[in-house]
Amino acid sequence: MSDESNVRFTEREALFYHNTIRPGKIEIIASKPMATQRDLSLAYSPGVAVPVQAIADDPATAYDYTAKGNLVAVISNGTAILGMGNLGALASKPVMEGKAVLFKRFADVDSIDIELNSEDPDAIIEAVAMMEPSFGGINLEDIKAPECFVIEQALRERMKIPVMHDDQHGTAIIAAAGLVNACYLTGRDFKDVKVVVNGAGASALACTALIKSMGVRHENVTVCDTKGVIYVGRDGVDQFKSAHAIHTDKRTLKEALKGADIFLGLSAAGAVTQDMVKDMADQPIIFAMANPDPEITPPDAKAVRPDAIVATGRSDYPNQVNNVLGFPFIFRGALDVRATAINEEMKIAAAIAIAELAREQVPEEVAAAYGKNQQFGHDYIIPAPFDPRLMEVVSSAVAKAAMDTGVAQKPIEDFDAYRHSLKARLNPTTSVLTQVYETVKANPKRVIFAEAENEVVLRAAIQFRDFGYGEPVLVGRTEAVRAKLVELGVGNPDSYQIENSAVSEHVPAMVEMLYERLQRRGFLERDVRRMVNQDRNVFASALLKLGVGDAMVTGMTRTFAQTIREVRQVLDPGEGKLPFGIHLMIGKNYTVFMADTTVNERPSAEELAVIAKETAAVARRLGHEPRVAFLSYSTFGNPPGRWLDNLREAVAILDAEKPGFEYEGEVAPDAALNPTVMANYPFSRLSAPANVLVMPGLQSANISAKLLRELAGNATIGPMLIGMEKPVQIVPMTAIAPDVLTLAVLAAAGIAG
Repeated sequence: MSDESNVRFTEREALFYHNTIRPGKIEIIASKPMATQRDLSLAYSPGVAVPVQAIADDPATAYDYTAKGNLVAVISNGTAILGMGNLGALASKPVMEGKAVLFKRFADVDSIDIELNSEDPDAIIEAVAMMEPSFGGINLEDIKAPECFVIEQALRERMKIPVMHDDQHGTAIIAAAGLVNACYLTGRDFKDVKVVVNGAGASALACTALIKSMGVRHENVTVCDTKGVIYVGRDGVDQFKSAHAIHTDKRTLKEALKGADIFLGLSAAGAVTQDMVKDMADQPIIFAMANPDPEITPPDAKAVRPDAIVATGRSDYPNQVNNVLGFPFIFRGALDVRATAINEEMKIAAAIAIAELAREQVPEEVAAAYGKNQQFGHDYIIPAPFDPRLMEVVSSAVAKAAMDTGVAQKPIEDFDAYRHSLKARLNPTTSVLTQVYETVKANPKRVIFAEAENEVVLRAAIQFRDFGYGEPVLVGRTEAVRAKLVELGVGNPDSYQIENSAVSEHVPAMVEMLYERLQRRGFLERDVRRMVNQDRNVFASALLKLGVGDAMVTGMTRTFAQTIREVRQVLDPGEGKLPFGIHLMIGKNYTVFMADTTVNERPSAEELAVIAKETAAVARRLGHEPRVAFLSYSTFGNPPGRWLDNLREAVAILDAEKPGFEYEGEVAPDAALNPTVMANYPFSRLSAPANVLVMPGLQSANISAKLLRELAGNATIGPMLIGMEKPVQIVPMTAIAPDVLTLAVLAAAGIAG
């Protein structure tokens, strides 16, 4: 089920997202060096002949010498795209690219989307079967029933790699996990429960088949379609539905629900009424999973049955049934043991692992996204999609089930080492940033966008509101901002708060406040009034100072140096704080925090120590155990120089304070980051490469950050401004809307301290 069913956006915004930077959502990146002629000779001719011969001699070595073992094809013919129906193979491509992105984001599985222009099941079967040499697994997607059943079954029989139609089994696995926990909470046993399934498409029938495999009795499951109950002897029922027909005199959904313990809905909005819910057994379990709107909403169900446990496919209600909890990790585990199939036991193992994970103590960062006291119970029977433990728990369970059932070609010998390797595959920053976004959604803020006449800024402000992070306060000329909102497709621009310095009711209070602040710094009252009326950063900062907003974002239209000067006309550093900037350099499975990259030209030893401690705190808030390196051209005095004293004194300050994290200095970048070079200094206090780099001065810091951003090709966040009395972020003038949005959310979340 989708987790974005409550997100609003304009058509223009959606198209802009898929078109910005470069069309689409995926690209191919070489995993080996390609810089020299020798590199190219090894990558292609003549060097490539060696692995070719090795694979010809032993096909299993394809997993050693090619990307096959971590490559999944995401395949569709576009006959059942989301809830939109049969729109054709080409129209399904954005969805399949999106699925490929989810594979990479959640489980580090490389994926290629393939759209097949055919509605003939035999043609699709032949096409996919012929791709077996290319891929380690096949994920079928958005293929309508009943053809999807035929296609998947034929491919599972013919292919010796994992094949799964996620629309069927993904929903089934997550729903089954939720049912396990709902029955646990209500004291039920699968063999005794009476279940009603409404809907007879791919997902519904897969859910039905899986719960039967897990112990629910065939005769206790009543399946309904648009014509009512599927009973033995009913006309016009295909072989896939008839497999679930039972002997019963019930003919309607209403009749079937009388006394039922469980309702599984994969049908249509409003299919279940409150009267139907009243007729269910005590403590009814209701999984209303129609997309995008459920068969009955949780508030409506609980209004008549407060004792109910309710799940939906939506992220704005508790207990979201979301496929992303399953398919990335199921394929991860299957690929890692080179499974020849994804069998029923592997699906059950995934469901049980997900269920058991929900019962464990919820990590603080996950609990914060749901609410501080959220723990296993009626409103938390399914883990959050961004729970960082899913990769380890679900993948391991699937891999073990594959081994136990004899479909694993490469069994895992050391599961502790395997679990550790799973944790290392993904950058924790990615997961924590997701949690930060969810935390802000749970605690929305008002963020002041100081340059709202700028389209990039306004686009980010619209997303900030539409994605549920809070309310933007837009600074600019009223009509200019309104016109731009209309141009960007906003249906009701008057619903946005626009603050215009020419007419704002807050101006008198601002002038009084700033004049008192600046009158002994050479400013006349008319100077202050002019600043408030004419300078958007002064005006926006004053709004923040007066409490009109909770945080502020600016920087698109002026340099960082000019912007921070204007902001500091109004705002002071936080008490005992030192303002400085951090750049985050985010790689595949690492993040480096660089400071100070924006503010302090030649920090003293005391300031360097503060920068180290504050940056380490940010690193911890983003899921990293900090290892701080004070960088220099010199490593432990070689070569000597006159700029080393501040660094050495900063280390001495931390020695005295014992701050609770690793630190070392003065060291050159290679001695801080390269394990081979680090080995030359066995006395170093760093147990692994540094992830917090404290630079000796602004010149080296700013140059390094900008060089890495332009040349390294890694994702960059920042600069993040730390240490102001109110949360303020200054984006680069080259920022795009996602950059502005990210810093707005980080400001709202208080990540910057």
